[in-house]
Parts: sequence; C-alpha cells; structure tokens
Amino acid sequence: MRKKIIAGNWKMNKTVVEAAGLARSIADQAGEISDPLILICPPFTALTEVAMALKDSEIQVGGQNMHAEKSGAFTGEVSAEMLLTSGCSHVILGHSERRALFSETSAVVNAKTIAALVAGLIPVVCVGETLEQREAGTTNQIIEEQVGGSLDSLSEDDMLRTVIAYEPVWAIGTGKTATPDMAEEVHVYIRGLLAEKFSQEIADEVSILYGGSVKPANAPDLFARENIDGALIGGASLTAELFVPIVKTMEKLEV
Repeated sequence: MRKKIIAGNWKMNKTVVEAAGLARSIADQAGEISDPLILICPPFTALTEVAMALKDSEIQVGGQNMHAEKSGAFTGEVSAEMLLTSGCSHVILGHSERRALFSETSAVVNAKTIAALVAGLIPVVCVGETLEQREAGTTNQIIEEQVGGSLDSLSEDDMLRTVIAYEPVWAIGTGKTATPDMAEEVHVYIRGLLAEKFSQEIADEVSILYGGSVKPANAPDLFARENIDGALIGGASLTAELFVPIVKTMEKLEV
C-alpha cells in the first residue's frame, strides 16, 4: 500500500525560535498520528532545533534543497550529509521555485536526486506546469520531460524510495487550486509515466503528493481521489491551526 504523506514546506519563513515553537505546536496538536506520515521542512538554519523539538514524536524532518556534491567550494549550499546529520530523513528537490527562480533544470534535479538516494535521504521530487503551459495545452509534455529528466538512471529500488509531488505552478501562492479532477488527471498521467519507465508494480507503489494551495477546506475532496497520496503544503503549513486539520483529514480517510 502506498504511503500517505502530509509535508509542510516552510520555505524562507520562521526564525530558529519560531520554527521550534511551531514544530512543538504541530506535534502537540497532531498527537500520536503515524499514518499519514507527517513531514516538516523548515529553513536550513532551523533544521537541528526542529529535529530536537520533534525527537519524541513520529514527525519527520526534511530539507528544502541540497547540492549534488558531497562537499567543496559551493558557497551557500548544503550537502546530503549535512541534512542527514541535522536530523533529516527527506529532502525536497526540483520545487517550482527552484526551477523558476534559480534556473534548475531537470538534469540538475536528477543529479541531486541520485546524490540524495546514495546518501540515504528520501527525495521528494517536484514536477509541474506554469499557467502559460497549461493554457497552451502542453501540461503533459512538461510533466513528461520533468519526470523523465528528473528520474533518469534511477533503478526500480531507487524509485521505491522516491516520492513525487505534482505542483501546478499557477496554483501556488495564488489562491487558485486545481480542481480535484484536474489534479487526479495529472496524477494518473504521472503514474502512467512511471509504469512506462519502470513497471506498473513500481508505479502503483510510488506516493504522489499534490502541492497546489491545499487548505483544510479543499483537502477532503483532493484526498478522496485514488491517486492523490497526500500533499506538499506551503502557506497552510505555517500555522498548526491550518496544518494539523489537513493531516487529520487524511488520517480519517485511512481509517
């Protein structure tokens, strides 16, 4: 059975003190929930403190990015080992903001994905189209390129340790949301690409998260779709009062 995951991407928000406090609030309000997996991805500066705040809970911690190299003259970057020793189990790679604002190509994302897997991190690989691409009718082509390029050279075992997040770029931070049917359609397409690239058995096991303005109000309809295995949440993950109800929505569906 595919793992259900609710991940919070805090982006460039929260000081160390604020992040640790929010992590504790989420843990307190979530209680003993272990299914779905709760994943919190704070800024690099807060990783260690957040991991310490969550050490007695089931909640896991992830990085928001990493470099493909193990070490070296890469000012401002962090390595997989740095994330691991800060308490991370996962790392977000290829987020739309990294692709758009920092010119990361699928080849760059692929190198990072391979490095994460080698180091023992679980990569959360993001794919998604812009509004212009959707309106031009090229969503499938964009998704195919990003999935194929970002997952190039991965083995079946690698893929079983990898999570995909579909994030329609036009629905991030805009208040717009793909309808559940629209989101499900792309998730089905991604699963089909995985079946072609690997096998149907592998495709059936990979968790595919939805990452486009998920809120407590729209979570039930999104999570009711067969191929949506959770969410990668931005703004709504910055308060326990919004994030935990989304987690509990998925938990209820699992009962």
